[in-house]
Formats: sequence, structure tokens, C-alpha cells
Amino acid sequence: MRDDARFLKSWVEKPLITGAVTPSGRALARTMAAYVDPSRTGPVVELGPGTGPVTEALLKRGLAPDRLVLVEFNPDFCKLLRLRFPGVTVIQGDAYGLGETLRGVIQEPAAGVVSSLPLFTRPLPQRMGLLEDAFSLMHAGAPFVQFTYAVVPPIPKESGEYTAERSGRVWWNLPPARVWVYRRGN
Repeated sequence: MRDDARFLKSWVEKPLITGAVTPSGRALARTMAAYVDPSRTGPVVELGPGTGPVTEALLKRGLAPDRLVLVEFNPDFCKLLRLRFPGVTVIQGDAYGLGETLRGVIQEPAAGVVSSLPLFTRPLPQRMGLLEDAFSLMHAGAPFVQFTYAVVPPIPKESGEYTAERSGRVWWNLPPARVWVYRRGN
């Protein structure tokens, strides 16, 4: 089954969990991966990898498969990811309980967290909780990378506890998207 069909099927069945009707395009995946520094030590956690376009971009960026930890809720996508990306760690679980989901999986601070979760389907306190959970797993200054189709940031950038930067609009994605990168402390 083609990835577009897999995504559409998943979206029809659970639209608030899947959040998109098609996988991220290559340009968006490359933009997201560009914010991860392969020379920084530790694993890289990917949230909501779906069928793996961002995973592929992270591998092409130079990350070794054994450094990638994918957290995916959909069991069918988990099976597909294990087949497509031997050597990566695939965890079927809930990203909104990240500490519990990754308990015993990550042994050192992460080099980054890359998220394709549909954050706007969740209330702001849950989004903020996810960001805090991600920061607690990472090196100081490591990026939390999130894309959105919206014109506003998925997590408000007004807080003094972290910085937020955005990419230009990625027009070669359907629909066009933008990447936001959040960092706390150096």
C-alpha cells in the first residue's frame, strides 16, 4: 500500500491522532532534519514518524540508525517503520507521556527531539507539557523541532524559559508548512 493511502486510511479512522492526510514531503523532512546536529552526542527522538519521511531525512543527514528512537502511536506504522529502517528503535506509545513511554529506553541526554505530531489538536497545557518532557530528556540547548501548517506557532514563543525560531515557509510541501525550533538553556 502506498504511503499516501496508508496516511489517508489512518486519518479517516483517527483524524485527531494522525493529523494529516499525506506524509510530510521531502523538502519539509529535509528542513526538519537540518536542525539536528549529527555531531552532538546522544539519541535523537522522533515523535509521530508515520511512514518515515523525516526518519529518512535524519539518516541522510548522517545520523546512525542506532541513534534514532521513534515514538509512534499507530501499530501499523510501527510495523512499517521496523521494516523500512532496520537498526532504529521503534516504540509504540504515547508521545504525550514521553517520560513513561521512553523509561529505560534512553540512557543519556538526547541530541534533539523532532516532532510531526498534530499539536493543534491538543490543548495548550498538553503541548506545553510535551515541550517540558522533551526538554527534560535533552542536552541543554538541544532542539525541539516541530512543523505546522498554521501561520501561528504551535507553542507560543512568548515564554522566557525557551527560545523559538522559525523557518521560512516550505512551499514544496502539500500543504505548505513551517518549522519551529524551540531550545532551552545553553
